[in-house]
Amino acid sequence: MRPLLLFILLALSTTVVSLDPIGQMTERRKQRTEEARLAKEEAEKVEELKKQGHDEVGHTAEAALLRKHQLRKKRRKGLLRRKERDLASVLFPGVSPEVYMPKEEVLMYTDHVNSKKTQVPFEFYELPGCPAPKMTESRRKRQRKNLGARLQGIELKPAPYTMKIKEDIPCTPLCQSNIDIKKLRWLRKLVERQYRIHMTLDTLPVLMRSQQLNYAVRGYPIGFMAPPSYTGLDEDEYYLYNHLKFTIAYTNVGDSDSDADAGVHITGFDVHPISITHEIPASGLTPATEIDTCNAEGAKPVANDPATYLKLKAGTGKAELPVIFSYEVEWIETDLPWEDRWDVYLIGSPDDDIHSFAIINSLMIVLFLTGAIATILIRTLKKDIAGYNDMQSMEEAQEETGWKLVHGDVFRPPSTSPMLFSILVGTGVQIGTAFLLTMLSCMVRLINPMHKGQTLTGILVLYVLCGSVAGYVSARVFKFCDAKAWKRNMILTAAGLPGVLVGIFMILNFFLHMAGAATAVGFFMILAIFALLVCVSTPLVFVGSFMGFRAEKVSVPAKVNKVTRYVPKSPWYSAPPVSFLLGGILPFGSVCIELFFILSALWLHQIYYFMGVLAVVILILSATCAEVSIAMTYLQLCAEDHRWYWKSFWNCASAGLYLFLYSLWFLSSRLQLVGVLPVMVYISYMGMISICFALFCGAMGVMCSFVFVRTIYGALKVD
Repeated sequence: MRPLLLFILLALSTTVVSLDPIGQMTERRKQRTEEARLAKEEAEKVEELKKQGHDEVGHTAEAALLRKHQLRKKRRKGLLRRKERDLASVLFPGVSPEVYMPKEEVLMYTDHVNSKKTQVPFEFYELPGCPAPKMTESRRKRQRKNLGARLQGIELKPAPYTMKIKEDIPCTPLCQSNIDIKKLRWLRKLVERQYRIHMTLDTLPVLMRSQQLNYAVRGYPIGFMAPPSYTGLDEDEYYLYNHLKFTIAYTNVGDSDSDADAGVHITGFDVHPISITHEIPASGLTPATEIDTCNAEGAKPVANDPATYLKLKAGTGKAELPVIFSYEVEWIETDLPWEDRWDVYLIGSPDDDIHSFAIINSLMIVLFLTGAIATILIRTLKKDIAGYNDMQSMEEAQEETGWKLVHGDVFRPPSTSPMLFSILVGTGVQIGTAFLLTMLSCMVRLINPMHKGQTLTGILVLYVLCGSVAGYVSARVFKFCDAKAWKRNMILTAAGLPGVLVGIFMILNFFLHMAGAATAVGFFMILAIFALLVCVSTPLVFVGSFMGFRAEKVSVPAKVNKVTRYVPKSPWYSAPPVSFLLGGILPFGSVCIELFFILSALWLHQIYYFMGVLAVVILILSATCAEVSIAMTYLQLCAEDHRWYWKSFWNCASAGLYLFLYSLWFLSSRLQLVGVLPVMVYISYMGMISICFALFCGAMGVMCSFVFVRTIYGALKVD
């Protein structure tokens, strides 16, 4: 009675809510009409602003409107994408703005000095320049470090430039640095390879904006190179940016009537680098020293002037180049809300529709494969099974051909390397489980992909915690193969993939140490990773293996013959290596579009936050691997080839080969790496990613093929 009463109450409540459905439809129609009118007015206003020559990157209200219109699709949320949200809640969910009070000291932090032409970054304080500021109690507020940040070499240190809220600082000499010949050659090399310096203020990366050229780019270059056509010399000339003009935009907050007492939100952080040859004082630089080109009375504003550019070249007969570094700060008030301060960083990024097209492309592949699998299961298999079960005599059974004749050998364990086979399948399942949990954590906002160190830490921790999954699956597969060396299986499952990846990483880390790269990991950090694997991952793998070996052996519907059946020659399309190459095309094709954006985020420092889209693509990849594996296994069994275990693995694992080849295309077409070490870094990391991708796809292929084979042979009436 109680369920019936609940149903009646629910029906009554629904009826009460929808007493006036016509009125509700009218209201929704009016709302949509109003939204369409407002959108049309906004589009007309945007077109008018573009005709008037307004830029999209400035601090004006017109620029903010242009940015908002361009990014309108990124602001939509919900399944039907009708509601709007600000980008700050997308990139940093749950983060509230920090309020700064007037005259409060605010620190900017240095980040890596990197280049798109090389994947070998350096630390800011490795460059010739001013030392780090003296640490005080108010300056000891540091961002927390994590395992992922340490592995990436990310260590935020306070920049030498001090500033206070709403206090403009005129040109101020900061320090004098004498750069020797060796450092000069190194700086010229960095300038030639287009290295850029990155800083953050209130988590905002520093921007170089040009309202005239309508562009904004993160970071600022160390210097610039002038060709002979510009200088009139016989060779390129290199110049150093030694003066920085910071422009910080803010918005007043609070209930105070006096602007001087109101707190502020920082909404913009810009820099304009300038190359200028400051006069070197004979008595050395002190806080009271006045320089004619900077802080002397009547000095002109510091600006880029070809006549005063600072050459990266020591004078004749001199062993070093004296350089004075200086800076200035300007605070400007804007009406830009704190929630919209990230808009300018996403200007020019790919539209969300491209990600929708990627999902549609993947879904078309899945629908095509689903149709093929449905044809196999519903029509062909059902007819074959019914015909085989209706046979009345042994003579009729002997005349039958195809997949039904190998029922006595199809469950014969693989004779080639069952140990390696079980380890690869178990490790692939572990990778898939860890990645799925990572995607779920990102979607429920436990992990923020904008924090790369946090994301890498989450991936490593979840991978380690999924060690019991690898141990269990590997043990079950190994036991099914009638193998006995269970201790060796446990150890190799725990140390197999981590050992390979850590070995590659240590070799690469050695060369990064030799080059002095900021991403080189210290010895104690390597020990910490080793301890994480030994003390956490290995025991979990042992627990999973113990449970897997204690469980009953996987049952199969048909007995295995004592004598192995002869395998006839297979058709070309179902024989390796053709079957391997054909099988990996569709799994890779289901992710290739989204893969472009992922590689751009990894190697071109672009922003990627589409975790929901990525989760859908991974699910589509899993479905594609399952269907490709089933189709290829069925074709192989129809050719009376019962050796499907390893082939089902490589049919899908070959997608990792296509991923690696795609990364080589990306290297040649999108990256402009210079030198051997950057190429080595890129190939090494992409090789490790391709291995993990191949293991996941291969494990999916084996597991789905086993379920398929067990299902179809379980439907046969075999004595």
